[in-house]
Amino acid sequence: MAQQPSKKTVRRDSGTGQFVTKRYAETHPKTTETEKVRVPVNPKPK
Repeated sequence: MAQQPSKKTVRRDSGTGQFVTKRYAETHPKTTETEKVRVPVNPKPK
């Protein structure tokens, strides 16, 4: 049975696209974006 891919919340600066910390995003809400991205599941080792 295949596993469901999990999601992770990330925060980015709107101008540069760089990842930022949660604290920075909370203090600069107008210039940051919060989004959920899919995290790939590692396949089983052979």
